[in-house]
Formats: sequence, C-alpha cells, structure tokens
Amino acid sequence: MSATPLAALARTVEPQLMLHRFLALDAAVTGANALACLALSGPLGRFLGVGSALLLGLGAFLAVYAAGVGLLAARPHPPAAGVRVVVEVNLAWAAVSLGALALWLTPTAAGAVWTVLQALVVAAFAVLQHLALWQRQLNQV
Repeated sequence: MSATPLAALARTVEPQLMLHRFLALDAAVTGANALACLALSGPLGRFLGVGSALLLGLGAFLAVYAAGVGLLAARPHPPAAGVRVVVEVNLAWAAVSLGALALWLTPTAAGAVWTVLQALVVAAFAVLQHLALWQRQLNQV
C-alpha cells in the first residue's frame, strides 16, 4: 500500500498523525469490544455460541489492552518499539482467533462469522499501524 491510499484512510498525509489515528481507532474498537464482552457476556455468549466465562476473560484482557494502546496513541511521539508490540499482538490475536475457530471453538454461524471478521479487522489494524510507522521512519531520514 502506497502512502496515498494510506493517507486517504487516515485523512492526513502526516505519518505521525496517521499513526496516532490508527492507534486511537484500534484502542476505541478494542475498548468497545471489551465493554460488550464484559457487560453482555451472557446474551452475547448465547448468540455467538461461546461460553460467557470465555467472553468475560477476553473482555478483561481487551480492556487492559485497549487502555495500553490508548496510552500509546496519546503520546506525542509513540515509540517505535511500543508500536511494534501492538502490531505483533494484533497479528497474534488474528492468528489465534482463526486457529481457535478451526481447532477448538464450536460457535454458532454468527459466532463463526464474527470470529473471522474481527480477526480480519485486527489484522488490518496491524498492517495500517505498521505502514504508518514505516512512513514515519521514512520521513525522519
């Protein structure tokens, strides 16, 4: 993906602002998922075909992770190492989600679709964050 489509997605040509926006969006989406898992674990679990205990555990993890990503996004110059950790955790989350679907989970049809879609969204965040970091590093040279 060149800088032009990336800039269009971020609505800016400034790599630092791109990175802030992609991190902040990740934190917001992750936080919303955390709240849903924590507040609606019973009904959501029945709808998705997964246990409410699993959703509570995922919700707690996602809440902490969203807070960490949000703090990173709030920094004036997010450190490259921190951004790389977020990218790697996002990629791992996507892979584990798909692996769990294939090997362990027995969700409803809605749960299977949700698992795939959220894995794709998280992987997309990882790619966008990686590219924004790369653009920022190119501009610093």
